[in-house]
Amino acid sequence: MIFGKNKEKEMEKVLGQQVHEQNYWSKVKKRFYKNSKAKWSLRILFVIIFIALFSDFIANEKPIYCKIEGKTYFPILKQYAVDIGFSKWDTKFYQTPWSEQDYEKVIMPPIPYSHFSIDPNNTLHVSPTGNQNVPSTRYWHWLGTDQFGRDVTAGMIRGTRVALLVGIVSMSIASFIGILLGAFAGFFGDHRLKMSRIRLWLNLIGLFFGYFYAVNVRGFTLSTASEKGILGWELLKSIFIFFAIILLFNLLVTVLKRIPLLRKKVTIPIDVIIMRLIEIMNSIPALFLLLAATTILEQQSIISVMVIIGLIRWTGIARFIRAELLRIRSLEYVEAAEAMGYSDWRIIIRHAIPNAIGPVLITIAFGIASAILIEATLSFLGIGLASEEMTWGKLLSYARDSSKYWWLAVFPGLAIFITVTLFNLIGDGLTDALDPKSKV
Repeated sequence: MIFGKNKEKEMEKVLGQQVHEQNYWSKVKKRFYKNSKAKWSLRILFVIIFIALFSDFIANEKPIYCKIEGKTYFPILKQYAVDIGFSKWDTKFYQTPWSEQDYEKVIMPPIPYSHFSIDPNNTLHVSPTGNQNVPSTRYWHWLGTDQFGRDVTAGMIRGTRVALLVGIVSMSIASFIGILLGAFAGFFGDHRLKMSRIRLWLNLIGLFFGYFYAVNVRGFTLSTASEKGILGWELLKSIFIFFAIILLFNLLVTVLKRIPLLRKKVTIPIDVIIMRLIEIMNSIPALFLLLAATTILEQQSIISVMVIIGLIRWTGIARFIRAELLRIRSLEYVEAAEAMGYSDWRIIIRHAIPNAIGPVLITIAFGIASAILIEATLSFLGIGLASEEMTWGKLLSYARDSSKYWWLAVFPGLAIFITVTLFNLIGDGLTDALDPKSKV
């Protein structure tokens, strides 16, 4: 009975902390929306995200919907299936451009150009206010063209997708790595993480073989996958192979742990290991590391840039989450969860990380802005992305030829400035909202 009452009290502590956290986050939300700059930045960001998500339906040479020879087509949606490899275009669509098809019915995007479409009648930098050789106002280049006759408006819309994709995906990778390693370092420290000898050895061997079979063996497949448009799918296969090998070695541990010598546990100073790794990463300038990594890669692609940025930007997140876990691991509700017999994994994921995530959100917001700037820098230098990809940084680089091409500098530069500023204002809003002393 006494044990039962103690367990009920411990459960009440855990549940009470969860209720407290719910009230805390509702107050954070209210404080955030009282900050008008952060609130409007978030609203404008939603508009930019909408443009990025539906960029193919906003600027495209293909129709959204059309009817040809009695058949109904949705060309933009079909193109997604073609890119994945689930469908193929009929021969007539290769032989005749979309602008010359005999439509019975058609709904075109607002901007009738793709980022790679070339207008041969408006090459060599046509100004948005200059004389343009177009059949009608509908085909006007509202932001001008570049030296090849590509529409800058379509390039700007495509660049919006690339910028947000790089910022969000790269910081998602960085967040996963940083939160995982930082939580381990903060929760276990140098003395709390114990592992059997056989599990330690086999996991190290598994990491080696996982990397060998997932990356080295499939190196040629990964290098040619970008040309075939299936790089994302091949990367998923490599990730699956890597974790499958790690899982296989851990299953082998359950068999070999029966040997007493191998079952003996050793203490792993995980905090020291992770902190030394962070110091090594921070000692190398990020731009130099990016340039070196992108130079080594045989095939340039946006996915490579996202992965590389994610792999070098996790250190700040790891330090924040580690500092929070050092404080949280000694609080009453964590001790109550340990007394109730919860596993370390459950305590970390269900109780410790959710209570330590606040400062990390601020870091992620600023990190996305930084990732967008890094991508723009690489694009400006002509490094990292495939030659056919269009970004704000690449458009900006075209303005280097002459100051006369002002539209190639103003519009991409303004887009970079606005997007980075939005994320910085959102980060400032989160900083004030997460501060309990803030009166905002």
